[in-house]
Amino acid sequence: MLRDPDMLRALRHHNYRMWAGANFMSMIGGWTQVMGVNWLLLSASGSATSLGLGLFLQSAPGLLLTFAGGSLADRLPARPLVAAGHTLHGLLAVALAVLVFTGVDSLWPVYAMALLGGTLSYLYFPALGRFGAETVGPGDLPGALALGAVVTSVGRVLGMGLAGVLIPLAGTGGLFVIDALSFAAVVTAICLMRGDELHPLPRAAAQDSGTAAGLRYIGRTRWLLVLLVFTFVLGALSRNYQVTMTAMSQGPLQAGAAGYGILSVVFGAGAVLGGLYVVSRHRSTFPVVFAAAALTAVGQAVGGVMPGLPSFAAVLLPVAATAVVLDTAVGARLQLGTDPQMRGRVLAAQSLVTGAAAMVGGPLLGALCDALGPRTALLGAGLAATAAVGLAAVALARALGHRLGVPAVTALTAGFIPRGGPRRPRRTAPVRPARSRAARRVRAPGPSRHRMRRAGAGTARTRSRRIS
Repeated sequence: MLRDPDMLRALRHHNYRMWAGANFMSMIGGWTQVMGVNWLLLSASGSATSLGLGLFLQSAPGLLLTFAGGSLADRLPARPLVAAGHTLHGLLAVALAVLVFTGVDSLWPVYAMALLGGTLSYLYFPALGRFGAETVGPGDLPGALALGAVVTSVGRVLGMGLAGVLIPLAGTGGLFVIDALSFAAVVTAICLMRGDELHPLPRAAAQDSGTAAGLRYIGRTRWLLVLLVFTFVLGALSRNYQVTMTAMSQGPLQAGAAGYGILSVVFGAGAVLGGLYVVSRHRSTFPVVFAAAALTAVGQAVGGVMPGLPSFAAVLLPVAATAVVLDTAVGARLQLGTDPQMRGRVLAAQSLVTGAAAMVGGPLLGALCDALGPRTALLGAGLAATAAVGLAAVALARALGHRLGVPAVTALTAGFIPRGGPRRPRRTAPVRPARSRAARRVRAPGPSRHRMRRAGAGTARTRSRRIS
């Protein structure tokens, strides 16, 4: 399936190998914690709304801190910032484990931990993207992003599968211990990296490092603005699988914790398949973004009418695969199509949009599941997300200079959009004014005339090469 061996060149870098291993451990620990917190909230309250509230509290700090984290990432060295963030997050996981082992009498301490975790994540998340890019050279960055998707997917399936096995056997406390150990592994890997083999990205100047400069850059880059709005709408409507999987398992499917674990493993397996597909492609293009988004939205709507656990799991597998393809393609477009000095704030904007989508979509889907039932909530949200994909395709086509209508959308989905992002208008040579008939009769002497003709032809050829 790996058609291009150059995609594996990122593994030649010692620092990237360390970073990939650390990311793998972090994904295992992170998803065990996610599954543990979700099941803890749902089992203690019996309501999907409380689970949505937990997601809201994890996402709420992003409204205030995301661009502050992006500005820090663009101004400060990424390596110590990432190490400090992971250390604090590990201590928070230890606190969660102690809370569970000593007994949870109220959900408010869990909500407080969710709020603190979200605060930490938004402060140092933009630095993660910059530091990952610094572990490889610019030429190997696309391959590193694709391989990172596979590592993330495999870590997700192992973490979710491990959580599905441990929750029925030992409860949720051990999941938080695993998460704390994963953060310790990440910090150790960062300390073992070779500083002289890093590829630091340019840092923003003082006058261009603030939040206002980042917002101006995003506002004048129309394709980027459309992509961020599209990510928010789709994330709110069809990306809160933590709510929908849990509600379906507890409700219509009548599968309980064991079924939740099975769905978690299936979701993780689909994520691995999606990561392998990403690696098999040389680049992630806009057509891939919209194709994956459409398949994800339609799959969610179909999942709402599946009668039992096996059929729901069969639909969940491709939905998880296309979700990973979508996330990777959007991340690649944001990192490869924007200025390096702005990358931290662009990643902060992506984090803000993703967090806001979870903050809005989590409680919304939870309330819809409680009021209308999980099946109706999945079907309605999936159909709305499908319509949003079509509207976003038209908006992006217009932002990239195409006329509205079927030809614009056809050009977008056919791959006419350049792989590296929106293409700048082609420069053309200035049109020289026509000379009068009398001026054309004036000719230079023979030898000089030929020299001028040859010199003019050479200049024109040189100009054409520069323009093209």
